[in-house]
Amino acid sequence: MTERIVVVAAALYDGDRLLAARRSAPPALAGRWELPGGKVESGEVPEEALVRELREELGVEAEAQDRVPGEWPLKPPYVLQAWRARLLPGSPAAKPLQDHDELRWLTPTEIWDVNWLDQDVEAVREAALRGAGNGATSHDAPSPAPRQHPPSS
Repeated sequence: MTERIVVVAAALYDGDRLLAARRSAPPALAGRWELPGGKVESGEVPEEALVRELREELGVEAEAQDRVPGEWPLKPPYVLQAWRARLLPGSPAAKPLQDHDELRWLTPTEIWDVNWLDQDVEAVREAALRGAGNGATSHDAPSPAPRQHPPSS
C-alpha cells in the first residue's frame, strides 16, 4: 500500500479577507483559483510546511493557526488538508512568486466570485464557515453555494 502524501493549503486571512491564488501552472490547472500551499516534505509537520510554502510561493511571513475540518482526496496518493493562517505583523505583501499569476483578497461576499479548483471548493467552504478567527469580523454564517459546481466524476 502506498503511503499518502499530504498537501497543505492555507486559508490565509488578512482581517476578514481570504487570499485566493490563480494557478499559472501546470497547464491543466492554469486559470483556476486555489488556496496557496504545497506538499509536506519528509520530516516536516503540516504547519511548518504551510509556513514554508507561503514564504516560497507568496513571499510572506505567516503563522498557521488551526486545521480546517476535513481532508479531501487529490490524485492518489495525495490528500489535501487546509489550515487557517494569518500574516505576521511586518510581513511583506503577498506576491505571486511561484505557480501563480494573480492573487486576490476576497471579502466574505466575494468568496465565490472566482473559479476555484474542484478540490479546493470544500476546503474553502469549510474555512468560510469558520471565519477568519482571531481579530476577524463575524462571517461565521454558512457561505452561499458556489456559482460553479464541480463536475461529477
